[in-house]
Amino acid sequence: MKRIISLLLSLLMVLALFTACTPANNNGDANGEPDEVVEPGEEDADVIKIGVFEPLTGMNGGGGLQELGGIEYANKMYPEVLGKKIELVVVDNKSDKGEATTAVTRLIEKDKVVAIIGSYGSAVSIAAGDIIRDAQVPTVAPSATNPMVTQGNDFYFRACFLDPFQGEVMATYAIEQGAKTAAVIMQNGDDYSVGLANFFINAFKKLTGEEASIVDVSEFQLNEADFNAILTNIKAKNPDVIFAPSAATTAPLIIKQARDLGIESLIMGGDTWENPAVIDVAGEDAEGIVLSTFFDENDPATNEAVAFVEGYKAELAGKEPIIPAVAALGYDAYILVRDAIERAGSTDGVAIRDALKETKDFEGVTGIINFTEEGDADKNVAVIKSVQDGQFVFIDSVEVK
Repeated sequence: MKRIISLLLSLLMVLALFTACTPANNNGDANGEPDEVVEPGEEDADVIKIGVFEPLTGMNGGGGLQELGGIEYANKMYPEVLGKKIELVVVDNKSDKGEATTAVTRLIEKDKVVAIIGSYGSAVSIAAGDIIRDAQVPTVAPSATNPMVTQGNDFYFRACFLDPFQGEVMATYAIEQGAKTAAVIMQNGDDYSVGLANFFINAFKKLTGEEASIVDVSEFQLNEADFNAILTNIKAKNPDVIFAPSAATTAPLIIKQARDLGIESLIMGGDTWENPAVIDVAGEDAEGIVLSTFFDENDPATNEAVAFVEGYKAELAGKEPIIPAVAALGYDAYILVRDAIERAGSTDGVAIRDALKETKDFEGVTGIINFTEEGDADKNVAVIKSVQDGQFVFIDSVEVK
């Protein structure tokens, strides 16, 4: 009996030694033959991946979804490049700077995208900027307007105008309406809100020639919903205009509470206000507000714009009362990236970046696009809209040279 046990133990030791000395074969078949080695991304040899980096939830979720709609429609219209299918890989940055870095890192390291489109919201775009630059993944922001998005970043581009221009447009419009004094409300820590507010302040002071023309500057915190203290203080100073660049979730609260307090000043905002939620929540109090934006469907400037308006209105099928300007910019960002890949003849990040830099008189939905040395779309026209009878309506186009 002892001899049998000893023999069994000896056999087990031999088997263990054989196993330890045999290389592990994780890719082998049942006979130990190795499978074909698959390099990262090789299983998608007929697909080119483009990342989409947007806030689909959080305070900017509404705008992010509008922008995504334009990107997805562009993908429907132009589904291929270099003879391969374009696959959109969509991630939610949740309107949060920390989540933004996580989302972009995933697109680059896990999903192996060759380029990125996004984001709605300057703060999240700026937060992800260093990762994009260091990984050399060319990125086009459809509507991120803060100058810092592209500054010092050779791989970040944008399809929209910038906040210094937008701030001057709104200051100019206010003064043309007879405004001599203004109050400003901004969200503390939000690069878009703070940046645009300060550009407006500087432009308003310069255009009026009066340092004291800005009678009040107030800040509020993220997720703040009660603006009565700020607005009560502003009411006492009786400004001709209130400029409050903020997210579409915050804007209607400011508007409604201002009117509830009996404030009759002209209330204005930036491009983020062109969102049905502003009208839905503020209701009749939204009447007469004024905002700047990038595009008006009733004034298509290019053949691409004419085709887009006709096709996208059918695509929306009554889901939105108007085509959101950020949807048009999302569309433009996609076709800009696709065009650059086609001209580069490659999915190499540097080659695509170089092709974007060489973009010349590109026909987009929002106009003819050329890039400055900084990677910004060279645009000097903004659209002014107001709310009348519960709808956003075109007022004017403003050009600043």
